[in-house]
Amino acid sequence: MKIALFVCAALVAAPVFADDLVARNGDDSVRLSEGKCTSELVLARLEPQTQTEYKAATAVVGGQQFQACWHVVGNSAHLMYEDGDQGLIPLEDLKPELSA
Repeated sequence: MKIALFVCAALVAAPVFADDLVARNGDDSVRLSEGKCTSELVLARLEPQTQTEYKAATAVVGGQQFQACWHVVGNSAHLMYEDGDQGLIPLEDLKPELSA
């Protein structure tokens, strides 16, 4: 019983994490979501058999926002952007986004 009360108290006191993971570099950031990739421009650039592996992402670079999709490759998140640009972010650089 004490363990159950402790677990409940810990859950109430713990910060709330959104589903998103974020990597930041100065003012630039990449936000990875658990939602499926819905960007038609990105999906058109992916092999049809891999499209379901990709999840939604957004990036802000130089103050400009970009849509992207991502999936895990080894120890990195592979991103495909709408303009065809690609990138890798080490999974260790991604942090859960706190929500209020």
